[in-house]
Amino acid sequence: MTIRELADGLRAEILVEGDLTREAETGYVGDLLSWVMARLPEGAAWMTVMGNLNAVAVCSLKDGACIILTENAALDEDARRRAGMEDIPVLRVEDGAYRTALRVAALLGETA
Repeated sequence: MTIRELADGLRAEILVEGDLTREAETGYVGDLLSWVMARLPEGAAWMTVMGNLNAVAVCSLKDGACIILTENAALDEDARRRAGMEDIPVLRVEDGAYRTALRVAALLGETA
């Protein structure tokens, strides 16, 4: 599923377009950047409340498909600019990580 299709399915606000044609292969939830840096799968839609420059750097380093900010978390301006430069889509949703992860899993056809 493309990031555009994922955004539409989640009814997410697109904060940074980046490469919306990229495929999301799975999802990942985490807010502790060092933990995410060690575990984020390549091609994952990463759900977090971390809307800062370091989050964009981790997503880029691990080749994540996109960042989904949960709970209407803010994206700071430095992070917005860097995500644009790195072509990383950043989406935002109102729901928390649990509900968002359930919806992402359903959209991607993943089951427990």
